[in-house]
Order: sequence, then structure tokens, then C-alpha cells
Amino acid sequence: MGKIILYSAVSLDGFIAKKNGNVDWLKGYEDEGTDYGYSEFYKSIESILMGKHTYEQILSFDIPFPYGNKRNYVFSKTLESASSPNTKIIKDKPLDFINELKKVSTKNIWLVGGGQLNGLLLKKKLIDELILSVIPVILGEGIPLFKNVQELIHFNLNKVETYESGIVQQCYSLK
Repeated sequence: MGKIILYSAVSLDGFIAKKNGNVDWLKGYEDEGTDYGYSEFYKSIESILMGKHTYEQILSFDIPFPYGNKRNYVFSKTLESASSPNTKIIKDKPLDFINELKKVSTKNIWLVGGGQLNGLLLKKKLIDELILSVIPVILGEGIPLFKNVQELIHFNLNKVETYESGIVQQCYSLK
């Protein structure tokens, strides 16, 4: 059975993107000479989960779709088709689909986001681990890491790693 891992960058004030979905505030942190464990993490996954807005944001980057060699699942009631390789649109019953995917997965599942999907899975305690790269910037407003979560959910701290750039990577598991 695969674990669902939320691997994400987040601002000091808890946002994963600006209000319009832009992530330009991450620029300047990718050239430190490290990939913050991304390569090793990416090898450990077989599937990727993301919401419609996250998918559209990734497609807007001036690069080829970066996850074409993995199975991608985009949750949207309005998208009709996917325009990237190995991508399937999931329109109905996302929790049923994710529970089934988790059962049949032999490797981990990456929850890319966004905030609405993150919040839905967190409320249902379907996120097994968090790997959060905290970027030393305050956005003031934007898309929260977890949207519409109002209950207390505990995690255990497994690891903390600091980088010269000021990024602090925190790894947690669901308690």
C-alpha cells in the first residue's frame, strides 16, 4: 500500500502560491546546488495527485510537462480532457478514487496540491506524511497550504534540515 505524501514549498505565513496561483516568489531558491531531496523523493513515487488550478499552473510554465513519466490524476469537475502525458481527469468521488489508489499502489503517491485538495485529504486523514520546504518569505495573502481545515490534526516531527538559502525542510508523519 502506498503512502500519500504532501511534498510542497510553503511561505513563512503558510501559503503555497499567490492569490492568482503564481509561484514566482520561489525564484532564487532553486540555484543553491541542491535539489532539497527532490530527486530521491521523485524516485519513490508512482502517482501524482493535483487539483485543476495546480495542473493549469504547471501547464503555464514555459517547460514540457515535468511529470509525464508518472501516472497523474487531476481532480476537476470542469476539465474535459488532459493535455499532458499519462494524465487522467477525475471528476467524481475523489475520496473513493484516492482510497482505492492508495490500496493498489506499490510505491508512494505525491500530493502536489493545491490548497483545496490538500485540505480535503487532510480532513479525511489521508495524508500520511508532509515534506514541507519553508521558504523565508512572507506573502501576506495567497492560497493556503490547507484550505477549509478547522480541526486539530496532530503530526510527529521526523526530520528537520536547514539550507544556506534559509529554507528549512520539515518532515512529519500523521500521528
